[in-house]
Amino acid sequence: MSAVNENNATPRRRKLIEVALPLEAINREAAREKSIRHGHPSTLHLWWARRPLAAARAVLFAQLVDDPSSHPDKFPTEEDQQRERARLFNLIERMVPWEASHDERIMREVREEIQRSCGGNPPPVLDPFAGGGSIPLEAQRLGLESHASDLNPVPVLINKAMIEIPPKWAGQPPVSIARHEKLDGTWSGARGLAADVAYYARLLREMAEQEVGHLYPKVRMPDGTTLPAVAWFWARTVQCPNPACGSPAPLINSFLLCNKAKKKVRLIVEETRPGMAPRFGVEDGDGDSEAPTVERTSGRCLTCGESFPLSYVRAQGKLGRITDTPLAIATAGKRQRHYVPFDEQQVQAASGLERPDVLDTDLPGPVRGFYVQAYGVLKHHQLFLDRQLITLECLSRKARLAWQQAEKDALEQGMSAERASDYARGVGVYLAMAVSRAANRMSQLSFWDAGGENVQQVFARQALSFIWTTAEANPFGDTSGNFLGGVEYLVNALKEVPASPQGRVVQSDARTATVPAGGVVSTDPPYYDNVIYADLSDFFYVWLRQTLRSLGLDELGTVLTPKAAELVAETTRHASKLEASRYFEKGFIEVFDNIRAQASGDYPITVYYAFKQQETSSSEGTASTGWETMLEGLVQAGYEVTATWPMRTEQQGGLRTNGRNSLASSIVLACRPRSQSAGSTTLRGFVNALRDELPQAVRDLQSGNVAPVDLAQSAIGPGMAVYSQYSKITEPDGSPMRVRTALALINDVLAEVQSEQEGDVDNDTRWCLDWFKQYQWDQGPYGDAETLSKRYITSISGLEDAGVLKARGGKVGLHKPADLSAAYDPAEDHRISVWAVTLHLSRLLESKGGVEAAGTLLARARARIDEDAVRELAYLLYRVCDANNWSESGGRFNNLVSSWPDLQMAARAAEKRGGGVASQSELFSGSNDEDENQLF
Repeated sequence: MSAVNENNATPRRRKLIEVALPLEAINREAAREKSIRHGHPSTLHLWWARRPLAAARAVLFAQLVDDPSSHPDKFPTEEDQQRERARLFNLIERMVPWEASHDERIMREVREEIQRSCGGNPPPVLDPFAGGGSIPLEAQRLGLESHASDLNPVPVLINKAMIEIPPKWAGQPPVSIARHEKLDGTWSGARGLAADVAYYARLLREMAEQEVGHLYPKVRMPDGTTLPAVAWFWARTVQCPNPACGSPAPLINSFLLCNKAKKKVRLIVEETRPGMAPRFGVEDGDGDSEAPTVERTSGRCLTCGESFPLSYVRAQGKLGRITDTPLAIATAGKRQRHYVPFDEQQVQAASGLERPDVLDTDLPGPVRGFYVQAYGVLKHHQLFLDRQLITLECLSRKARLAWQQAEKDALEQGMSAERASDYARGVGVYLAMAVSRAANRMSQLSFWDAGGENVQQVFARQALSFIWTTAEANPFGDTSGNFLGGVEYLVNALKEVPASPQGRVVQSDARTATVPAGGVVSTDPPYYDNVIYADLSDFFYVWLRQTLRSLGLDELGTVLTPKAAELVAETTRHASKLEASRYFEKGFIEVFDNIRAQASGDYPITVYYAFKQQETSSSEGTASTGWETMLEGLVQAGYEVTATWPMRTEQQGGLRTNGRNSLASSIVLACRPRSQSAGSTTLRGFVNALRDELPQAVRDLQSGNVAPVDLAQSAIGPGMAVYSQYSKITEPDGSPMRVRTALALINDVLAEVQSEQEGDVDNDTRWCLDWFKQYQWDQGPYGDAETLSKRYITSISGLEDAGVLKARGGKVGLHKPADLSAAYDPAEDHRISVWAVTLHLSRLLESKGGVEAAGTLLARARARIDEDAVRELAYLLYRVCDANNWSESGGRFNNLVSSWPDLQMAARAAEKRGGGVASQSELFSGSNDEDENQLF
């Protein structure tokens, strides 16, 4: 690619991200990272939709490092370039695991590679939508000067805590060392600062417990002993509307307290009396549980059985008449939880308390993701039970005393007054975050996970949902939801930050953010209306401001977080959905205009996007989806898209994803400023250009092992590169082509390209593929099968003899992979086909033998078929399955492509063992367990 940087008229070097990436390795580690908690920066403080560190690290590296094709003097042939890319891929594969982030040997090698491509002077990096800080943190870890900005003060503080405060005190011993006999060790990085945060957090906890600890008495057990509580369970309660009853009606969505495989505990109703609250007990065992008293549309009175609509509950809430009924208590025994009913002492400890006059700030009006206002919860302080509000206010107040002690200790350790004050302010930020963090598990919206037997946070999803049964955590215990448990997560995360070089964080609107001189941009912007960050983050901001207000931080100057300038398509802030969409698109154009005017032209910018595609319609017409809006903003700001890469970052099956339409991928775009001399074309010219350039681009993506499920999205990159290289594309009516039209045309040409690939295989395979499109694994008429066989000059009897189908009773059906012969050997197949090898590889991958068995089969097939044709067929089969919603079969073929590098490695190993020759018994060892069981 011959391109010019218009700023200095020198040839523009293509970067690795614009050519190829080892996606499978990046995606695997990004998904794995979701299960890592100890020391992970995400545990410093909650923020929504963080990008995985593995993805951020790899993208930044590939954004800065040259692709080998940029150096034809060093790598003159395609083979030379491929070998160099393989070396860079190997480095990326070694740098993306979580463990590698702490391996200085690997990280030094990575930094040196960046230095070589950047002439020894790598650029500073800015993320103008810093959010949870993954990108700025990884820029710092790569040895780059890291800049972060955000309009919202909560992520500004999070980023300061990760990249700005730690480098100031890197290598410094803790100032509390003279007060704490057990403090010892080395103080590299931010470990000294982390030790101080832990020490002063314990100090503030001790001070708070002295003041309000009596509100959390130990629980008397049936045998007379006492145990600390893990959680107290309360049910939202309204008065039964039945005039003949009028009893308190607790709204309980589940009576299960523990729901483990070998342990079941449930709440039982011991007594109901008209006019009185029900009395509850606890019972072990698998007996029938009481039916919930609240469902999607109605509630039920336990005393009289009267049903009432939720509209009645909402009306009672708006009148301030929702109360809380005590249900049961979970206590901490030896290696297990015990459950007991409330006694009078426990009820009294939480009753008649005077709420402090704090957090009298308004929740937003009707905003997506907020459901509590419908029940009369209109102020932030109403999100907390009396005891919770008292305790959090106390912790907030004691945090100020704790950091004042830190300042005194710093002075005693010989710091100047100015440095001691600055150090105490830094410690104060972390203590305030500890209080804010605690609020997430000490709210009336915190709930109990009966499977894990622990208190779950308010933000188990990106919303404030009305919770029927509250789990009130014990802040002064040592189990789920306690204050110091949250501090431990925060401190462990602080220990692991790079703490070098110095980072810089400012509060700024991305539309006017300052890109550092010679800097590059990598950013993860808001996703249309997917997360309303400002309104959600007020939950934390009110506590951060309450705790830190005496420090006079500029970021805490507003009563609540800024809303009007937030770049999201929130309909309630505009006249219509269309106006909200226009505001979002206009804002994106301004952001990218601002970036283009300042950022270095020597490097592409990178932009992440993860959004569930949807239409946005109104009476004024249909507006762009978020994805189209993102692309439209980039193109109108004068950027051309040079690559798009799908980053599959989510693990399935967790509490947050079960039963939800969760995002599986984010898309990373690499973009360059479009040449000022870019020409224009017509719709016909655009389609012709797509047909010229997309086939090779698709082959390159497939050879790069992009998963079939991601191929269509990845192909948007080269397609949009064609679209965005023109200053204007004219429709037949003379109007300029919009992104929506371009995307549809790209998809059409992609379908043409993939259809043409069907001609690259043998006739037997082409017959099987056409039959599969019509019937999948079902049977079809023999006559139709015979007619199709004439088209491809094959025969049904020959296909049956080849073992790929069966023909009986006038019906023909393809064999499923699981039904194929376990003794198949491609080296001895007298009628080998790409179809047979592809399905047998799929069978073995899902068998006991797995990759090794499949690799052995591939080794024996290589001499007789084109293995690239096997992979192309797997792509085609996935596309057919996806179009027909055959998810099980589609997943099988997607898995085959995703496993291709492992298969090739296993095939090479098999060839080394015996020249690709394996015994029948070795191949049979990969047979399905189900088949083996049938033998007996």
